[in-house]
Amino acid sequence: MNKIDAIRSLRPDSEWVLRGDVLEWMDSTQTEPTEAEIQAEIVRLQADYDSKQYQRNRQPEYPSLATFADAYYWAQKGDNTKMDEYVASCDAVKAKYPKPE
Repeated sequence: MNKIDAIRSLRPDSEWVLRGDVLEWMDSTQTEPTEAEIQAEIVRLQADYDSKQYQRNRQPEYPSLATFADAYYWAQKGDNTKMDEYVASCDAVKAKYPKPE
């Protein structure tokens, strides 16, 4: 996370320019955030990003939507074998990358 991310988060839709590390505030409706606010937001955004690492780890290992569609089709026909396999695959990924408490 960086200063740009923090400013966008703190003051959505505001008008400003960042030249190097110098912030030029051009918005007449929103107040310019302080450097302390910006730094605190960087820390908050980074903590939020870090807390969701398990989601990013899981994504490439989940079975595809095509696999789900096939399993769903067969489940509608009364054969739950593929759906059980699909759910087991998802559960295995969730066990490998557990959500932090």
